[in-house]
Amino acid sequence: MEGRPLVRWSLMIYTGLFIVFLYGPFVVLAILSFQAGPNGGPQFPIIHWSIYWYKQLFSLNPPSSVAPLPIGDALVRSLILASVTMVLSTVLGTITAQAFRRRFKGSTLVFYLVVLGMIVPGVLVGLGVALVSNSLDIARTWWGTAFATHVVYTYPFAFLVMLAIFNRFDRSVEEAAWSLGVPPGRTFRKITFPLIFPGVLSAMLFAFTLSYDEFPRSLFAAGPDLTLPLAIYGTFQIEVHPDIFAFGVLTTLFSFSLLAVYGILMALSLRRARKVAIQEEAA
Repeated sequence: MEGRPLVRWSLMIYTGLFIVFLYGPFVVLAILSFQAGPNGGPQFPIIHWSIYWYKQLFSLNPPSSVAPLPIGDALVRSLILASVTMVLSTVLGTITAQAFRRRFKGSTLVFYLVVLGMIVPGVLVGLGVALVSNSLDIARTWWGTAFATHVVYTYPFAFLVMLAIFNRFDRSVEEAAWSLGVPPGRTFRKITFPLIFPGVLSAMLFAFTLSYDEFPRSLFAAGPDLTLPLAIYGTFQIEVHPDIFAFGVLTTLFSFSLLAVYGILMALSLRRARKVAIQEEAA
């Protein structure tokens, strides 16, 4: 009993330090992004506060010695790549997890082959894809070779999420529909999918986030057209200006907005599942 307060305080201190470590860089980025322009690099403390660098991102400032970040096309590529990767990885993960609901010959081998995509270091995967592409004279593109490496990387995460969802799934609901003569396809659309939808949302969020900020695989496989992480890395190689910090703040806020949408959809899905459960109990 005497040791419990010490353990509680230790966990509280550890959690506080973890939150500071996690969100501290974002706070620093936010502060540095409000420097006055148009000249100068990062400086602290801030002498003059301004939203100059946010305007610089949208080309709302007059021309100066600091050019706007060359990330417009890279941002579009990353959003398209992450969205398509999210859809394909989630579909493959759901189908594969559905297959694993029953034991089949070679299931263990298939499981480890799928999970291997998230275990092998990204640098080795990207380098291997680049070497194979060069050997076979295949052009490396963000929509081709990079897309393939992103799917190989994100697909196992979607699969594991859906596998955990199906492991907790009550098969009696499906069996009741089958006993009433409902075809398997219709059963999946009308009964199974609404119940596993929270897991599908989680898999989609995982796949989109992992693909959006993927760096080592894209570095070797994307070819001449840069994705967003590669474009930001390229700007750091030249000179660091506060417009990068402003873009980092906007990107982080975009991530938080995705989490907010995810939370809303998850709450609506859980409310719907609860409503269906109540109706079944009443019946």
